[in-house]
Amino acid sequence: MIQTPYYLIDESRLLRNMEKIAHLRQRSGAKALLALKCFATWSVFGLMRDYMDGTTSSSLLEVRLGREKFGGETHAYSVAYSDAEIAEVVSHADKIIFNTIGQLQRFRQAADGIPRGLRLNPQVSNSPYLLADPSRPHSRLGEHDPARVEPFIGDISGFMIHNNCENRSFESFDQMLSRIEARFGHLIAQVDWISLGGGVHFTADDYPIDALADRLKAFADTYGVQIYLEPGEAAISGSATLEVSVLDTLNNGKDIAIVDSSIEAHMLDLLVYALPARIEPDAGAHRYMVCGKSCLAGDIFGEFSFEQPLQAGDRISIQDAAGYTMVKKNWFNGLNMPSIVVRRLSGETEIVKTFGYDDYAASLS
Repeated sequence: MIQTPYYLIDESRLLRNMEKIAHLRQRSGAKALLALKCFATWSVFGLMRDYMDGTTSSSLLEVRLGREKFGGETHAYSVAYSDAEIAEVVSHADKIIFNTIGQLQRFRQAADGIPRGLRLNPQVSNSPYLLADPSRPHSRLGEHDPARVEPFIGDISGFMIHNNCENRSFESFDQMLSRIEARFGHLIAQVDWISLGGGVHFTADDYPIDALADRLKAFADTYGVQIYLEPGEAAISGSATLEVSVLDTLNNGKDIAIVDSSIEAHMLDLLVYALPARIEPDAGAHRYMVCGKSCLAGDIFGEFSFEQPLQAGDRISIQDAAGYTMVKKNWFNGLNMPSIVVRRLSGETEIVKTFGYDDYAASLS
């Protein structure tokens, strides 16, 4: 039995998302790039690269990882590049996308060898969280004024727009795309490609994926552009769990179970957005508040129901532990990071990475 805690990636679950991405690519003509900011566990890239066109990044380290571990097309984007990193970024990238006209002007010559793009901010978005809203008031993410962009159209070959976050509504996507066309359509018609970013949950079971594909194809035909999508969560949603064990139980007005993991260290996005974790099954007469083992008082996964009373040694599977988990894990409290385990399509379970004291010490100085 594998020692907990560990992230368990199930390739058969991942494959279901990949097949939907392949269908969307075939029907729409759009290309799909894995958003490494969400998921960068390269031990399963061998499966994913058969269904996706490459990767998109948010930093020098991500663009290098995309080039070396995934292959295909490698798009580089950053909110701001520095003089010290721009040459290496360009050496790993097939396309480079600048966040502002200022960055485009500053690094145009350095990026002369590859296609250049510019991020646009349509000032409309779909995000349930202000923290993650690219079009929030006074946003620094992209250029919002078409008149300011137009004089620089000759310096670029494409645009990137990322204004969705956990958008499960095709109607919302369609309406926002129409507003983008009304605002930037005359500019889009002058370039060769456009990335519409990520945040669209088109791999969900009830999402009208064919309607999305047809809308994308019509857009591409209207403006004569190659569309890129940048799925992150859509690519890996439902494909992984965080496997933990109960260490202790107590009652302080509620039954409490302490597990050998931490929301702060191992599922940080839940803490940042004040979201409960999810377990399956969540049913039974015994209700527990499941808590992490760090010293943070609010290190709480959530409240869940169980068929039997919990006791030390019981195992719990926390769902949806792929997106924004492994890329955000940290060494808070010196808690050991969960191992990374992959259940291959063959059914074989492989421990691909373990962590220990040397990793912890090497992360410090």
